[in-house]
Amino acid sequence: MVIVEGWKGRFLEDFTVGDVYRCRFGRTISEAENTQFTLLTNNTNQIHFNADYAEKAGFGGILVNSLLTLSIVTGMSVADVSENGVALGWSDIRLPNPVHPGDTLYSESEVIEVRESRSRPQQGIVTVRTRGLNQRGDTVLEMQRSILVWKREFAPGLGLFPEAGNLATD
Repeated sequence: MVIVEGWKGRFLEDFTVGDVYRCRFGRTISEAENTQFTLLTNNTNQIHFNADYAEKAGFGGILVNSLLTLSIVTGMSVADVSENGVALGWSDIRLPNPVHPGDTLYSESEVIEVRESRSRPQQGIVTVRTRGLNQRGDTVLEMQRSILVWKREFAPGLGLFPEAGNLATD
């Protein structure tokens, strides 16, 4: 039996300023997901769950909750950017175009800075500029993120898969 290791994400040594990572899949947002997220987070703005109100507000229908858009676009970048780290923060968040239920989001992140951490020598800080686009190529979200990323040799989580006992054979 040959065990083929899966993707383990990038470590500090793998990031180069100027590299762009595009999420390999798109993510369509349903009206039910938008309504559930909006109500779960106690957002009472009817533009997210009342079609009549949203139509009268002049945005062409219900708008996807901005924090849901931010969450999905961020999540789409995790495998490439922050799987081996922890977010330090978001900044310069802009939402230049609306997102409606039924829109499909795509995400790409450009590395704009990589540096060693001054206080944590086993890690470094990676800063990316992330863009979310809809199916028409319109930018719906722009943001900057900083992530504290492990250096490969110090990363926890390597070798987490438990060793199996003897496998029963027929």
